[in-house]
Amino acid sequence: MTSRQLLGVGSTIGAGIYVLVGTVAREHTGPGLTVSFLIAGVAAALSALCYAELSCRFPSAGSAYHYSYICIGESVAWLIGWALILEYTIGGSSVARGISPNLALFFGGQDKLPFFLAQVHVKGLDTPLDPCAAILVLIVTALLCLGIKESSFVEGIITTANIIVMLFVICAGGWLGFRNGWVGYKGPEGYFPNGVGGVISGSATLFFAFIGFDTVASMAEEVKNPQRDLPLGMGLTLTLCCFLYMMVSAVVVGLVPYRAIDPNTPISSAFAQYGMQWAEYVVSSGAVLALIASLIGGILPQPRIIMAMARDGLLPPLFSAVNRQTQVPILSTILTGTCAAILAFLMDVSQLAGMVSVGTLLAFTTVAVSVLVVRYAPPYEMPMEVALAGTPETLTSCSGHSEQDEQNLEDPFGNAPTVSEIASKARRQKAMRSIILICLGAIIFISAVSFSSLPFYVQMTACTIGGLLLLSSSIVLLCIGQDKSSLGQTGGFMCPLVPFLPICCIIVNAYLLMNLGSHTWIRVSIWMAAGALIYFFYGIKHSSLAGMAYHRISPT
Repeated sequence: MTSRQLLGVGSTIGAGIYVLVGTVAREHTGPGLTVSFLIAGVAAALSALCYAELSCRFPSAGSAYHYSYICIGESVAWLIGWALILEYTIGGSSVARGISPNLALFFGGQDKLPFFLAQVHVKGLDTPLDPCAAILVLIVTALLCLGIKESSFVEGIITTANIIVMLFVICAGGWLGFRNGWVGYKGPEGYFPNGVGGVISGSATLFFAFIGFDTVASMAEEVKNPQRDLPLGMGLTLTLCCFLYMMVSAVVVGLVPYRAIDPNTPISSAFAQYGMQWAEYVVSSGAVLALIASLIGGILPQPRIIMAMARDGLLPPLFSAVNRQTQVPILSTILTGTCAAILAFLMDVSQLAGMVSVGTLLAFTTVAVSVLVVRYAPPYEMPMEVALAGTPETLTSCSGHSEQDEQNLEDPFGNAPTVSEIASKARRQKAMRSIILICLGAIIFISAVSFSSLPFYVQMTACTIGGLLLLSSSIVLLCIGQDKSSLGQTGGFMCPLVPFLPICCIIVNAYLLMNLGSHTWIRVSIWMAAGALIYFFYGIKHSSLAGMAYHRISPT
């Protein structure tokens, strides 16, 4: 694997595997934990396939923000980019605060850590200050400023060491299991003690263990052959992570009955029951390495999203500056790293962890919608700058059809649209209406399924309406057929089973979004409202689309 592929693996394999296996096995799946990991991996693969196609078509920094900018429109793209900024900031901070407790094991406890690493309890503050977390975030920020080659190299070393630890768990645990008869699988309740429902609910929790592969897409401008390397990197990342997760979970639930698994230290406690207390240090080393790898992968994409937003005029242009020597957006990297370091130092961000999931799932959903748009209803008008060039920089300007195309019925040079162009526009508008109805149907259907407190007849009515909208709109898309015009670069990976695969992706992500809790949505709504104010008072006025002439695309 290349260093950039290892970067994707390191961003995905976080410390969650060292904790989640115990919690999910005890509360949801029992010995069927491995099946839940497989289902979660398949669900994540749906989003990865959508990402793979769009990363080939539009190989530019910004990832989900950039794709939605082109395919859906500037305002939606702004909200996605704003949500991703929140996701990466809180995600990086929460990861950093988890490192010092794991380091304490090697020093003999929290009270024996060096003063510059130990958490400090201040009178009047409920949350201890964590200088270790802040120092590590600043070190990672400095590393990322050196260049993608250097940071990928370091990430590759850390990820390789983490994989070695996981292979140790698999091999040593497998040896113990075969030697002692896999007692965890011999319980009286069987392989699925909570039934299929327990496996499904467990997979919903484990889904977040696969988040991180989109880091590969954010490096599109720093990859020599994005049409080959980006899909390959995301595919290998998910495949390797799913294999390791399934093997580790199979070993842990096989060594210890699932009700006896320690939810805080499931792996090391499983080895300790067989007299291998020393394995605790190996497992803790893996947890620390996984946290550091996740920290690098969490901070790396954020400056590139900010850079893409600044290129489009939605943020001040100084954030779009790229260092000529390192090819890194230095100012954006320093700004995001400093904010994450302050947050990690001052706050216990575990209570805000749900907000990380909102940004990720919103991004996954818009990427799936973007695949439908680019296949069935691509923009029929583009800014003139895009018509003249096809570089990643100019591709970031080729959206806006959702706000502009209804006002641009005539060509800038006065040419009337032809009959074929009018027919193509009508077909695309019908396809766009079907895509909107698919999203509406998914929301209605998932809402009915998620809110069990609703009366039975209300649930059944909503499920019927949502299901009919999904089915009828999907049939309409199949009858319309895919658009023959090519938006973006072609010749790379194409998402299979369109429109069914993106629709499944939308349904899965909508289900997870609906089950994040009201407190999470209240906090996210405040953040999104602040972003909307910035967009209306700054972004619209300085947008690169403002006042730009549009060029009509002739159907092929």
